[in-house]
Amino acid sequence: MSLRGMLTDYSKGDNLGWFWQLYWLQKRTKSKTVRDVLTFLLNRSAHRHGGYVGPGADIQGEPTLPHGLHGIFISRYAVIGANCRIYQNVTICEVDHKAPDIGNGCWIGAGAVLVGNIRVGPGARIGAGAVVSKDVPAGSTVVAQPPRILERE
Repeated sequence: MSLRGMLTDYSKGDNLGWFWQLYWLQKRTKSKTVRDVLTFLLNRSAHRHGGYVGPGADIQGEPTLPHGLHGIFISRYAVIGANCRIYQNVTICEVDHKAPDIGNGCWIGAGAVLVGNIRVGPGARIGAGAVVSKDVPAGSTVVAQPPRILERE
């Protein structure tokens, strides 16, 4: 099977093992030429399935993407902690080259938008369709429009 075929097959659905292996390899590579080639392959793979992971994004650990990369946009300035669960059509975008810093173990529902220089604390939950532009405390839940923070458990 060709490299292109393997990238296409493994970037579908929730089987993103090959995609994440390329991502980690791209992060550790010292050679600019090799890094550029890996960035191109990653972008093509993500774009083919309707997603984008910025080349400078700092993703610690492998996030769980139950619906694959479909509709997910992660800014190149974003920081995402370990064990995060991100559903389809989530946008994590920057304002003035500053993007959200998402803590470990966060859950981000379908269609949520996280904008600007905000901090999402560890274990926080962002409900489907919420637009978040303010900091979210650890362990809190943010829902609906306008976003509101529910009491901590």
